Amino acid sequence: MNKSLRKSIISILIITCFTTFWGCTNKSTSISESDFYFDTVITITLFSSNEEVLDECFALCEKYEKLFSNTIPESDISKINANSKKGLSTKVSDETIELLNKSLEYCELSNGKFDITIGNLSSLWDFGTLSKNIIPDADNIENSVSNIGYEQIAIDKNEVLLTNPNISLDLGGSAKGYIADKIKEHLISRGVKKGIINLGGNILLIGSKENNSNYNIGIQKPFDKEGNTITIVSAKDKSIVTSGVYERYFYKNDILYHHILDTNTGYPVNNDLLSVTIISTNSIDGDILSTTAFVYGLEEGIDLIESLDGIEAVFIDCDYELHLTSGLEANNGVVSIK
Repeated sequence: MNKSLRKSIISILIITCFTTFWGCTNKSTSISESDFYFDTVITITLFSSNEEVLDECFALCEKYEKLFSNTIPESDISKINANSKKGLSTKVSDETIELLNKSLEYCELSNGKFDITIGNLSSLWDFGTLSKNIIPDADNIENSVSNIGYEQIAIDKNEVLLTNPNISLDLGGSAKGYIADKIKEHLISRGVKKGIINLGGNILLIGSKENNSNYNIGIQKPFDKEGNTITIVSAKDKSIVTSGVYERYFYKNDILYHHILDTNTGYPVNNDLLSVTIISTNSIDGDILSTTAFVYGLEEGIDLIESLDGIEAVFIDCDYELHLTSGLEANNGVVSIK
C-alpha cells in the first residue's frame, strides 16, 4: 500500500485510551498508524516518537511480506516452492533462513504437529471472507497430508531445497511473530521505549505504560459478535498471541470448520478447545506455540507449555472455562504473571 493511501487510515492520538482490547493508558502524546499486510490490518502505536519511525516499520512489513508470502510469485518462499518442483535449490535471504530455522525447531519439538510444509493442505481450505463453505475433496486432503514433512527441507547456508518436489512451504504460522520481533528490535534501536505492535491480533508490547504500569490486553470472548473480552492479560514488554477457532471458520451441515488444521488428518482440529493465548518474550514463540498448543489439546498443550522456560498460556475450552499454566494467576478477571 502506498504512503498516501496509508495516510487515509492513520490515527494520530493526543489522548490515548485503548478500550476493550488494550485497556486505558495515561494521557500522553502518541502516534498510531495502520496498514494492510499479510492479509490483515497492522497497527503500530508509539508514545513520544515520530512519524518517520513508523514509516520505517511499515517499510519493514513490506520487505518481509515480499520475502515470506507464498502468494507473491517473486517471494523467497514462492521461489523455493516453484524451483523445488524442478529439483532446483533456491538462494534466499538471511532473514528467510533465520525464519525457516526457527520454524524448524518447533517442527521438531512438536513432532510435526506444527509443520511449515503444510502449504498444499492449507491451500485446499478456504476460510477467507468470501469463503464458499466448501469442504475439500477427501482424496485431495489425503494426498496433501501424504506430502507434509518438514524433514524434507534441506538447507545449506542460504540454499534451500524441498527434497520432495510435491511438498509446499507455508510460513503463515510463524512469519507474523518473526516480523513483530524485527519491528520491535528496530524500534528499540531507534530509541523507542514504549509502544504497542499489533499484527492482526499478534500483540507485542514495548516497555510499559507511561506510568510504568502494565498494559491491559483483552482476550476476546470466542464468537462474541460485540468483540467483548473474556479476560484481560496484565503485562509489560511481552508478546501476547491468540489462536482460536472463531478467527476464520464456516459452518457446513451444522459442523464448524476452522483454519487450525491437523497435519495428520488434514481436517480442522476437534478437541473441545476454543482458543489458546501464549504469553512470551518473543512473538515468534507465541505465534507458533498458540497454534501448536491448540493442536495438542488441553492436557498435552499445558504439559508442552510447562516444559518451556519463560512461556505461559491461557486455554479456553468449549464451556468458556479458562485454564492457566502455573506461572499465571487470575484475580477479578485479570490474568497476570505470578
